Amino acid sequence: MKDQLKIAIYSGDIPSTTFIERLIIGLSRKDCEIYLFGFTKKKISYSKSVSVFAYKNTKISKTLFLIKYSLLLLLFKGKDKRKLDAILKKQSKNLLLDKVKCYPILWHKPDIFHVQWAKGLADWVWVKAFGIKLVLSLRGAHINYSPIADATLAAMYKENFPRVDAFHAVSIAIGLEAEKYNASREKIQVVYSGLRPDQMSVKLPKENPVFQIISIGRPHWKKGYTYAIDALKTLESQGFKFHYTIIGGANHIEFSYQVHDLKLENEVTLLDTLPYAKVQELMVDADLLLLPSIEEGIANVVLEAMQNRTLVLTTDCGGMQEVIQDGYSGFIVPIRDSDAIAKKIIDIMIIEEKAKTSLLNNALDTITSQHSEEEMVSQMLALYQTL
Repeated sequence: MKDQLKIAIYSGDIPSTTFIERLIIGLSRKDCEIYLFGFTKKKISYSKSVSVFAYKNTKISKTLFLIKYSLLLLLFKGKDKRKLDAILKKQSKNLLLDKVKCYPILWHKPDIFHVQWAKGLADWVWVKAFGIKLVLSLRGAHINYSPIADATLAAMYKENFPRVDAFHAVSIAIGLEAEKYNASREKIQVVYSGLRPDQMSVKLPKENPVFQIISIGRPHWKKGYTYAIDALKTLESQGFKFHYTIIGGANHIEFSYQVHDLKLENEVTLLDTLPYAKVQELMVDADLLLLPSIEEGIANVVLEAMQNRTLVLTTDCGGMQEVIQDGYSGFIVPIRDSDAIAKKIIDIMIIEEKAKTSLLNNALDTITSQHSEEEMVSQMLALYQTL
């Protein structure tokens, strides 16, 4: 009988982001063992095929964790321990925290170590010295702009990308970006993020008093909210009735000042981050999801809006054209173009019901065919098996 494939999904936090958790749960239903390493943010129950080797983010927990794995390695894998200690010392990563992170992985020795965040890659190249295959996910900010602003990070990518056994790219566009830092095209596999069909909301017909627009995301320059707010000032000056909500935009002085300066306090609401279920509820109630970003991989909120049958207007950043076909499954405008956003929103506000239904059906078909959780999990498992 063939041994089960042992796959470590590493993001550092347990639990991780929604989409990484979907990968973990999906893989746990396949014929493989899943290992999770890192520190626990909160307790979570997984199936018996998921093994969690984690510590709490306290000094006592880390100390006990280190003592446990130091003794195990010393008693049963002394040669491997000495080899790893020498590697960490050479890399100037010989601190206690480095050992807390690395020792459990050496002891349990998965077949695959899948790193979710590219910025942390240098911490994990050592696994290859012990026959563990190294997989790296290529996601948004870590590839698209962080190495442009950080020459040290770019140099780290160029040095270590050739050592990676396989790359998981969330879009074609982001895979092409990674090639600029010595990622081999032959090692890059595009696997789109997947959604669960049972989490699709049933959107009941309703008439909002005014046109409801929503954006979701952290208050970062790459999200392009300043362009969106400028666009909505154009709508307000032309007499269009709307309300714009930015979830995640609260307590950000730049946005607050812009809303005040443009006298849009009655039309724009800046909310703090909200629980996932509440975000989904507000998304379903909205008439339009607006993604005014300057940079993205493929925005998960767009996928969720398409599944929830909410119209989408996005900029042509990153891999968004791999998801949205303008006028077919949603709408696309150029980045940094407030006038184009305003004009497109006006067009969307007056769209006929039959055309709207067709757009929503096409968007849902795109999710079903290209972004199912089952397809994502199957493609990721196939990637691991090639190694």
